[in-house]
Amino acid sequence: MTAFMHIIGLTKESLRKILLRGEFDEYPDEKNMHCTARLVDMLDSFSHDLYGCPESDVTKEFLMDEIKVLEEAKWIGLPNFMPRVAFLTILQNKVRGVRHMPIGFAENVWNYLEDVLFTVITRHCDNYYQLLVSTKRAAQVLISKKKQNSCKHVVEAIEMEMYTDYTCNSEFSQEYNRLISHQAGFVNGVLSVQQPSHVNLEGVGGIDVGHLRQYPAAVLSQAFDLKVRMISYWKIVQKRLIDTIALHLMLSIHNLVNTDLEREIVHDLLSPSGGGIERLLEESPSIAGKREKLKRSVRVLRESKDTVGNIIDRIGSYTDF
Repeated sequence: MTAFMHIIGLTKESLRKILLRGEFDEYPDEKNMHCTARLVDMLDSFSHDLYGCPESDVTKEFLMDEIKVLEEAKWIGLPNFMPRVAFLTILQNKVRGVRHMPIGFAENVWNYLEDVLFTVITRHCDNYYQLLVSTKRAAQVLISKKKQNSCKHVVEAIEMEMYTDYTCNSEFSQEYNRLISHQAGFVNGVLSVQQPSHVNLEGVGGIDVGHLRQYPAAVLSQAFDLKVRMISYWKIVQKRLIDTIALHLMLSIHNLVNTDLEREIVHDLLSPSGGGIERLLEESPSIAGKREKLKRSVRVLRESKDTVGNIIDRIGSYTDF
């Protein structure tokens, strides 16, 4: 039990150093164990993929999705009112298109942390076979629970984005006002026969508008309004997903190191279904084999001692004679 408590303490301290404090003096040449840096790399990769995905490309077939949705969202009522269902429909399509990315990111993080955890446990339990088996099993169960919990959290975060369009971030209004100020110039540029088929929209870039010249100004204006609302809000959604998942994962890692790992190991070790604390007294096959060899060696040495003693007695008797 003294060895067990000592190993648990060493394991937790190693994990605190490499996962929470960013210290890697125990593994100076193993970059995979420089965990805070690797977690940042994984988060940056996830952010890059999210910002670079097709759902974040605002120039592709510009305004066509908005025009199609607005055609199907028409209703009997006053003109020039933006139907909320149109905005939510486009938003839901975008979120569905990227939902696999945050889920995959969370799974990849926990797969990486599982390898790190096994490496640390093996290092500290290598001389204690019983503790190594039990601790690894407990760690595997804990990582599985953590992964399921993170996936559930990510799915909930995605669903929240699908059903409610809200933010208190002033960047949304600022971005929307900046883009909507170019609405009249953009529509005139699309409908002007002297203009080329590409129009440059500040903050968005060059846009192919040849496919838009068949639509009247009213449709283009409403679709443009819907488009810039989505451009402004989608930036908020991206940042919110990244921040929410990053904060959740860091809290989960903190809880794993400080409370969950020790509790799970003790639970596995003391569980009657797992053999209980008595399992610590069982020898591993390799240790049992070594012990048997030692017993045989001791038996041979005792027999040799007796044989040598008899020979010495005979020599003594012969000398007396």
